Amino acid sequence: MIKAAGVAEVTDADFAAEVIGAELPVLVEFTADWCPPCRQMGPVLTALAAQEGERLKVVQLDVDTNPETTNAYRVLSMPTFMVFRGGEPVRSMVGARSGRRLREELADALPDVLD
Repeated sequence: MIKAAGVAEVTDADFAAEVIGAELPVLVEFTADWCPPCRQMGPVLTALAAQEGERLKVVQLDVDTNPETTNAYRVLSMPTFMVFRGGEPVRSMVGARSGRRLREELADALPDVLD
């Protein structure tokens, strides 16, 4: 998997602990090595994690090596972004997007976190 700098990788084995049990809201990118738009998102996620690390946890999950979580959330297209809060998915977004657009969508989903 093409890993974004400063962004943790989660797996089927630790998804519950790292995402569902997280104290902060979590942005999960469901990604794959073979996905060009996923590679484009690397710098965007790196910047977001650096800017919002105190308020938002940003992680990546490789769909090819973690089918259990991918299927559980019915992820069919890459990249898919899901925002989890209190262990529940509160927003899902499909496709690459600019950093500005991603921040706007996150602010909609987490108005008291990202302003």
